[in-house]
Amino acid sequence: MSASSPSLPTPASAPAPVVDSPPADSSPAVDADVSARGTAGTEAPAGRGKDAPAPTVAELLDFVRRTAEDAALVASLPLDPEGRTWLRLDGPGGSEAWLISWPPGTGTGWHDHAESTGAFTIAAGALREHSLAARLPTDGWKTLELSEGVDRTRLLATGQGRAFGRHHVHEVLNESGHEHAVSVHAYYPPLPQIRRYSRSGAVLRLEQTERPEDWQ
Repeated sequence: MSASSPSLPTPASAPAPVVDSPPADSSPAVDADVSARGTAGTEAPAGRGKDAPAPTVAELLDFVRRTAEDAALVASLPLDPEGRTWLRLDGPGGSEAWLISWPPGTGTGWHDHAESTGAFTIAAGALREHSLAARLPTDGWKTLELSEGVDRTRLLATGQGRAFGRHHVHEVLNESGHEHAVSVHAYYPPLPQIRRYSRSGAVLRLEQTERPEDWQ
């Protein structure tokens, strides 16, 4: 990969509260309240002592899988034919968690989650994930030329999920022409920023950096 333009853009302005942005296997049992509810745009931090260990990606994956099985919670999420909607949840160990609906044909665009690890599971429908099997430079670039062979794609159906590490770059899409999808996501630490990219062939371009005040 090659890089150029060592500057970062200024943060994006705040989006509307319920349209197109709230903000990637093993699954041991965890001590998490998977039925904890939140409300759109509100924060409900989970209680864990400051000296307790951070949740692992396996714990995050187990949480989102078990939360996705809560039929009453999933059914409580309002669906909008025009854009994504979401509820903020209590994640395990102080993690940030979301229940998100995806109208047919919607997606995130290319982005990463900075220093946060994460996991997501499909509660209804199916989502396609395109990702990069490469670690990008964390700062100091504007445009990258990607090497051949770094692209990965997977279709995740209801009940399927995946975990991912820091600086995971991906896009998530609902390719259905008629069916909403619903998914559960968790990140630790709570997202410090989201970097959004555009892509043309092998060229990935950093377009904007969002911070919590832009989506909460």
